[in-house]
Amino acid sequence: MPDVPREQPLLSSRFKEALGYALDLHAGQLRKGSKVPYAAHLLAVAAIILDHGGDEELAIAGLLHDAVEDQGGPPTLEAIRRRFGKRVADIVDQCSDTDAVPKPPWRERKEHHLAILAGAGADVRFVYAADKLHNARAILRDLQNGESTWDRFNGGKEGTLWYYDRMVEVLGSGGSNPIAGELEAVVAELKRAAISSTPHPPARTRSNTT
Repeated sequence: MPDVPREQPLLSSRFKEALGYALDLHAGQLRKGSKVPYAAHLLAVAAIILDHGGDEELAIAGLLHDAVEDQGGPPTLEAIRRRFGKRVADIVDQCSDTDAVPKPPWRERKEHHLAILAGAGADVRFVYAADKLHNARAILRDLQNGESTWDRFNGGKEGTLWYYDRMVEVLGSGGSNPIAGELEAVVAELKRAAISSTPHPPARTRSNTT
């Protein structure tokens, strides 16, 4: 019986290596305010990238997008460059809003990073949009489930909504990001949910005394 030629795998051993490396780097880390392993976010970001037509290197960058910021700074970036190449390392570098310890104040850090993203290339904007899309979906789900959400974030409710508004604006500029439209729709729904979940002050009752 003749051998049947096997198709080339869509994801190579490099993706498997990156997945194992990401799991090792983030072992023991949880999503903010939850018991969900942080790896769930990394897998979701890579899946969003692949679902929207991204290639293997973009998906690898998705797996590693928080590695420099959260797990080792410049030495981790250099390790990523050696193992996965310049393109992946450059994306991860620009997706990191800081590698300083301690981190600068939240608002200052986000404004600085938004300015960097505004001038970043398509690869960086694509991966970062996938990251923010998954985060926005998670916040929206928690709000819809009636969970207290905003106190998990350094920016609180007002700062977080400001950040996502600006992120939609920055990542959607130029019209070439296939994830930006979906991110914009989720953020719009998030803002509506935030309004509906805002507790209203009790109604004032008219006094019967004269």
